[in-house]
Amino acid sequence: MSLDVSPALLARAERGEVDDEEFVDCVRTSLPFAWEMISSLVARLDADGGDFADNTTPPPSEHDRGQLLRALASDAIRGALERHFGVRLAFQNCHRVAVFPPAGREEVHARFTSVRSQLLNQSPELRDC
Repeated sequence: MSLDVSPALLARAERGEVDDEEFVDCVRTSLPFAWEMISSLVARLDADGGDFADNTTPPPSEHDRGQLLRALASDAIRGALERHFGVRLAFQNCHRVAVFPPAGREEVHARFTSVRSQLLNQSPELRDC
């Protein structure tokens, strides 16, 4: 299960009354490692003002790696995080998360998400991550 959904939030979802902030709060509490990773990258992007900010350090545990995979593999979770933080997310391998400004650097985002970049970001240590 990806998220720890409270009975109250589930009831609202069944009625069709869930807003983004309720969903984002559920993601924050259910996937704290993923939330902290993305939050820290957003803060770094804001502070440094570069083209993007990314993480290249593997998660400390399989549990944490699973949180990143669940957060970024779900269109709903990923989209909600992008809207909440005002960024575009990109993901390579099992841990390389990057945040990009929402607009204006499309060529940098396209290069990061290219087939070439994906291939160059491979290593034997990450084969089974």
